[in-house]
Amino acid sequence: MTSNNDSRRLGKFRGYRESITVKPITSLQRKIGIWVCGLILGFVLSQTHAYCAAAGDRIISAITNPPQPQPTPTQVGLDFELSQIPLPKPVETASNSPQANQPTHQREFRGVWVASVVNIDWPSASNLSVAQQKFELLAILNRMQELNLNALVLQIRPTGDAFYQSQLEPWSTWLTGRQGEAPNPFYDPLQFAIEESHKRNIELHAWFNPYRARMGSERGPFAPNHMAAVYPQYAYRYGDLIWMDPGAKEVQDRTYNVIMDVVRRYDIDAVHLDDYFYPYPKPGIPFPDGQTYNAYRAAGGNLSLADWRRNNVNQMIFRLYQGIKEVKPYVKFGISPFGIYRPGKAPGIVGMDQYEAIFADVKLWMDRGWLDYLSPQLYWRIDPPQQSYPVLLDWWVRNNPFQRHIYTGNFLSQLANGWPVSEFQRQVQISRQKANQLSLGNIFFSMKMFRDNQSGVNEVFKSSVYPTPALPPSMPWLDNEPPQPPTGLQAASGMISWNPSPDNDIRSWALYQQFTNGWQLVRVIDRNTTAVSVSPGTYALRAVDRMANESSEAIVNVS
Repeated sequence: MTSNNDSRRLGKFRGYRESITVKPITSLQRKIGIWVCGLILGFVLSQTHAYCAAAGDRIISAITNPPQPQPTPTQVGLDFELSQIPLPKPVETASNSPQANQPTHQREFRGVWVASVVNIDWPSASNLSVAQQKFELLAILNRMQELNLNALVLQIRPTGDAFYQSQLEPWSTWLTGRQGEAPNPFYDPLQFAIEESHKRNIELHAWFNPYRARMGSERGPFAPNHMAAVYPQYAYRYGDLIWMDPGAKEVQDRTYNVIMDVVRRYDIDAVHLDDYFYPYPKPGIPFPDGQTYNAYRAAGGNLSLADWRRNNVNQMIFRLYQGIKEVKPYVKFGISPFGIYRPGKAPGIVGMDQYEAIFADVKLWMDRGWLDYLSPQLYWRIDPPQQSYPVLLDWWVRNNPFQRHIYTGNFLSQLANGWPVSEFQRQVQISRQKANQLSLGNIFFSMKMFRDNQSGVNEVFKSSVYPTPALPPSMPWLDNEPPQPPTGLQAASGMISWNPSPDNDIRSWALYQQFTNGWQLVRVIDRNTTAVSVSPGTYALRAVDRMANESSEAIVNVS
């Protein structure tokens, strides 16, 4: 079918053709034409001969020296079907970097892990009242806001239990002191945390442990709906732990269904997994999954035990990434693995081989684009060469073909063991130096250090590490469509105000102020706020959606 535009183009060329006047050809013109045609024909014949000779050489070479198959990225288990084509490689936009003469800023992910297992961070004990639990969580969020942190990574499934209302799993021992017992008076801690985080323009990343069923310090029976009670044949005692078998389909389905249930029912910003897939090896104690592996081999499987274990983990990672994107494409998927992929891969690096020890093939996940961000736990100091922070970070950013974000994990708890705060100042600076390679932030373990202001860390962070706010980096492969800009921006009596947004996608407002050296983000404002008090100056306001995309700005002068 011909479109109107095509018809107009064809009509244009018809008109041009009809305007040409054809005149008779003279004898001289005919002779010149025949001579030129002869020259052209001779040239074409000579080139055809050369081309055919070269083509023949290529065919003979191809027969005698057939092309060798090109190596693929890290291989996945042979019986893991990779029919799903990964997302196309994204083109990183400039939205995460400051632009000259524009009201924008350097984006940065500033996260902190809040661990619930063994009551490390929150709640501080398992026998707190609901009022005390809420008080502590609000204190954490207020401290994060004070320090210009913008992402809470909250552990909501530490040992096959739940810090939220679930029909699939029991309430956590670490929340109420008894597995399966609900908070009284009732509230949903995850929902409370989401609402309060978003009020403060803080993302909430829901942190799950997929296979750990019990810590050594836990006492009492499992609740009837705990995964170890439902599938006792796959619940293995491993040292002082109880660990579910990642190779059992029932366990895989249970973990997947639990995580997807949270994705469907809660307004989380991300799903987050840490480094616990298979348990860290204990000397002299093999992981007792022989029966499951033998059943796999009896059914025709031919992978080695190590490859089979890696394949079990790979299937879960791929399945989760695919499932999350099918249900809520805007929910991010991040993983925080052990900081060394394999010893020797980065120059001079020694340490545990997670590929062989806990069967995590992190490089494969990066090569396939099965996550949105990676937070390698670089829990070592900068200078010692065996686990050098900058050398390891350089390796991770160089092995990132899908251009996913790298948010390095930092072991802030070492402040309690004598590390100086300056070590973490330097580590953040090193991370920032690789921002053009998508090293775009840090996550600190754990919140207790900020909560207790260990070694005066809060004053240092407020004055020199995070003195001004920042939006988290946008992810253009998930969403790069900016929201509508603010309307009705006006100034009066030291106040600026604007119209409420009818767009439910708006998460916050970014307020910039112009200084002599350019624009600076001075405040990130809750979406429900439409007026703020400011000092005299020139201001720009931008709308920010849930994926941290910014609108164009509205500018106002305040006298």
